Order: sequence, then C-alpha cells, then structure tokens
Amino acid sequence: MLLMVTESAVAPRRLGASGLAVSALGIGTNRWGAQGVRESELEATYSTSLDCGIVFFDSAEAYSAGRSERILGRCFGRDPRPVVLASKFAPYPTRFRVTQLDRALEATLARMGRDSIDLYYLHFPYSLVRIEAWMDRMADAVESGKIGAVGVSNCNASQMRRARDALGRRGLPLAANQVRYSLLHRKPERSGVIAACRELDVALVAYQPLSRGLLGGRLGTHSGAAARRNVGLLDALELIAHDRGVTPGQVALNWLLCQDELVIAIPGATTAAHAAENAGALNWRLTDQELGRLDVASVNTR
Repeated sequence: MLLMVTESAVAPRRLGASGLAVSALGIGTNRWGAQGVRESELEATYSTSLDCGIVFFDSAEAYSAGRSERILGRCFGRDPRPVVLASKFAPYPTRFRVTQLDRALEATLARMGRDSIDLYYLHFPYSLVRIEAWMDRMADAVESGKIGAVGVSNCNASQMRRARDALGRRGLPLAANQVRYSLLHRKPERSGVIAACRELDVALVAYQPLSRGLLGGRLGTHSGAAARRNVGLLDALELIAHDRGVTPGQVALNWLLCQDELVIAIPGATTAAHAAENAGALNWRLTDQELGRLDVASVNTR
C-alpha cells in the first residue's frame, strides 16, 4: 500500500509544533571527528550544505567522544549563515540522576561554543530514569533558555506519547522522534511510529536513510551478501535513477521525503561532494508510478 504523497520535497518542514522549521534534508554528523576524516573537508561539507539550502545539522555527545560537536561548533562559528543545530543526551546506566542531564547539556554547549541549542534529544529511551523525569528536566532547560525544542530518539509510539504528555504538562510540544527509516528499514510504518507522529504533530527525523551507503550504490559497511539479498530493490533504484538522470541515493532520499511532509532525512556526509549529491534529492518528486515500483520492490523490508 502506498503512503500519502505530499507537497514538494524541497519545502521547509516543521519540527512539530515547536515553531522551528528546517530543510527537508539535514546532515548527520556521526562520523565527524572519526579517524581519517579531515576537519578541512568537514568545513567544506558544512559550507556546501548551506550553499545547497541544507541548514539542519544533527550531532550527539556520543559521536566521536564529543569531537563531532566540537567540529560542528567551529564550523558554525566560522560561517554566520543561520542554521538549526541538534544534539543528543545519552541516558547511560551510570546516569541515574536527572541533574546529570544538566552537566551533559553544559558540556555539549561548551563544545559547540553556544549558549543554547536549537533541538536537544533524549538519545534512547532505555534508562534507569523514567522518560517523564528526563522530559521534565528538558523542560527546565527550555525555560532557562538553553534548549529551543525537545526531541526523543529511538522511541516507539507508546514512549513518544509518554514524552509528549510529560512535556505537555509543562506547556511544551514534543518536536521530533529520530528513528531509523529507509527503503531498507520500513519498520516505522508497521510499528505505529509514523501514525503516532501524525497524530501528535511530531516530526519524524530519519537516520540511516541510505542504509549506510547501500541505497546509494555503495556497499559501505555492508557485505556483497546484503546487496544480493536486496537485488530487486537496488535494481529498481538504478533503473529509476538512470531514467531520471540522477543517482540511486537521490532516488532513495526523495522516496523518503515523499512519504509524508513530517519526514525529515539526515543522511551522513563527510565530503562536500557527498553533501551536494544529497542535496540533489531536492527540487523534484518521484511520480506515483515510480513510488509504486519502489513500494513493490521493498515489500520484504516492511
């Protein structure tokens, strides 16, 4: 069954009812600061992304032991153009007091060289502390001006509702749920997460939208066996890409953006060329027929 095809994939998209709007595509920075990735190339990636209209950057304290946040902060400091920056708090088992969120947030802000962050997520819901308690502490940080909007990540529909209800008691919306979503991972459709996002007016921020490069025609961290298991889908992407004069990755990203206007994709990029290629998924939209072909080809991934 096809999901609803909505407005042009290029239009800015809301982060729920937070009042923030971002580009339909963002940049995931989980490999910024990783070994072998040069900061000079990341500066070019950042600049090229902005040149292409991509203004949403996603990081986390856990990415490269904080180096991702530091590099992103330095890029922001060098380029005055407006952006929306997001990061995440990890509720590790050793973090069993809500005051530990305060210290983690302060460390994130220090690494990024900022007084506040636009969007701050709870990185995952598995914690000794209840989601409601973390959300209440996030609300305190919103009221103090250190967080612009609150999100969750890797949450199911029930956990989303608990987070939304806790924030609602403080008069705040839940802005986003960041989950894995792609043509190779369509679980959010059957798990009720997309339906809950629609019901609660929450953005779905899709990470690994290219399945670590496989949907872009690169094996990435996948084996040849992974490609063989999904040969029908990869062939469909190649054929549509050839007919349109685009890349398979651009087709895969455009498919994702066509599912609903609440979906925002954050493919990773560590080179300017990769950022520009990602941006090529904007300014056009797959036809209903093309969406149908991909829907059939990805039937085993739902």
